[in-house]
Amino acid sequence: MPKRVETLVLHDSSTPVFGDIQKGGNVVVTSSATLLDTVNQARAHSLWPVTFGLACCAIEMMATASSRFDLARFGSEAFRATPRQADVMIIAGRLSKKMAPVLRQIYDQMPEPKWVISMGACASSGGVYNNYAIVQGADQVVPVDIYVPGCPPSPDALIYAFIKLQHKIKRQTMKQNKSLSIIELKPREVVEVQS
Repeated sequence: MPKRVETLVLHDSSTPVFGDIQKGGNVVVTSSATLLDTVNQARAHSLWPVTFGLACCAIEMMATASSRFDLARFGSEAFRATPRQADVMIIAGRLSKKMAPVLRQIYDQMPEPKWVISMGACASSGGVYNNYAIVQGADQVVPVDIYVPGCPPSPDALIYAFIKLQHKIKRQTMKQNKSLSIIELKPREVVEVQS
């Protein structure tokens, strides 16, 4: 008569046990809100800004990555030269109407999720350039998440904007589903053994 054998994952000394919760094996039990919180935590602390300096604010943006201010302490070390590898756009400086379509094209090339920081008075509201050639606020071209005031703002103001953006990313939730979800990573195999 054939016997049915089901593969089970047993606890060994290398598998950590926390209370009645056992980690390891093929099944993970979690709530979807906890999983989303974990993903948002990882996103918030691994922001990759795209290099997009337009005017004098770009010098201050470059200074945030220098050794004196060290933006890398906050998880934003790698300024990317291509929008396809970046998830944060820093609009640093005045945005002319000729440059606005280029800005929008670079924004559209960035993968989701993506965020925008408007740095300086010129990028945020047009600044002292109230004329036909300057866009009166970058939010007319792309959606802006964080505004940094100043002319030009200091590097620590931009670092503070990154901290605020991290808080915003951590608060993002999809649907608050508090029920437990069982995710089976690898289906169990039932094997018949001849005796």
